[in-house]
Amino acid sequence: MTTLHQEHTAHGHSHGPDCGHDQVPHGDHVDYAHNGHLHREHGGHWDECEPDGHITHEAHEHRHGEGCGHAGVLHGDHIDYLHDGHRHAEHDGHWDDH
Repeated sequence: MTTLHQEHTAHGHSHGPDCGHDQVPHGDHVDYAHNGHLHREHGGHWDECEPDGHITHEAHEHRHGEGCGHAGVLHGDHIDYLHDGHRHAEHDGHWDDH
């Protein structure tokens, strides 16, 4: 799975540990959940950090939801759950790995 490089133009807010947005560990960097999408710092600007493709998280038996113990982050029209350093989103009866 790759991540699209899509610059978020006119993004005047600087994200950081105290900016008030949820931090989402993502590989070698941190994404910030902001207005239903994810931002990451890259080369002096902010990118939209969205996966390219559909990756099913195989053998994921845990059911995410309110009270499951994992942080939920608004992502577009659904909630992603932070689990083991990546995001899970429910999709067509299974969990996608973002």
